[in-house]
Amino acid sequence: MKNNINSINELNKEDTARLIIDMFHRIIIHHALWFAEVKHQMGLEKALDLLQTASERSYEIQMKRLGKVFDFEMQDGVPSSMSDMTPEKLKSMMDAVSVNWLVNDGVWFQAVEFACGMNDAKRCNDSAWRQFSPFEAHSIKTFLGIPSEAGLEGLKKALNFRLYANINTQSFVDEGPNSFRFEMNECRVQAARKRKGLEDYPCKSGGLVEYTYFAKAIDSRISTECIGCPPDKHPDEWFCAWRFSIKEEENKKD
Repeated sequence: MKNNINSINELNKEDTARLIIDMFHRIIIHHALWFAEVKHQMGLEKALDLLQTASERSYEIQMKRLGKVFDFEMQDGVPSSMSDMTPEKLKSMMDAVSVNWLVNDGVWFQAVEFACGMNDAKRCNDSAWRQFSPFEAHSIKTFLGIPSEAGLEGLKKALNFRLYANINTQSFVDEGPNSFRFEMNECRVQAARKRKGLEDYPCKSGGLVEYTYFAKAIDSRISTECIGCPPDKHPDEWFCAWRFSIKEEENKKD
């Protein structure tokens, strides 16, 4: 970018396009900062409710305006260009978005690690999961219409709709009416490290935060136990495993 440019109208086509992309980024950050401040002042539960209200209205307005620019219509809240895609194309798009989410997470981790060291990166990572897990659980509950006390079956369903579920291989092992095991059989991050001859990434501290807060956001009665997660030793059939349970007397209330 040349320093002698003083007005947007002086930009060439390429720089105009770059500025538009940057503007989208600003919208994303501003949206996240609004949520963070409302959460700080009013608490997570209220912030999640207001986030849903604001997001739905903002999405409706923004997509209507963009539709006029790109000449597409909305069909049941979805751009017609997506409604017209084949199931295979939509699945490819979902895969790409899921991987992009994971890449974004990794890029942030490495940015902090290279600038400030591994300890700060892990500390920020664990704190970020403390914020993201309840939000993702709330998003899934809203999308699927899962009630506030959905029990273990509700948690199973929700785990199948996480971003991770679309890019990793996971499974459930029932242990009776009051608990089940959740196993991450193929982890994209750990598998990539394995191919490179690297040791497992020690993700247990983050996992304890991630799964505990996700499960609690689905149903506050659910307890989370780590069966094994790197740096723990684990069998070849899974990288990490977790037990989710509800006390018998609480389960009888369902």
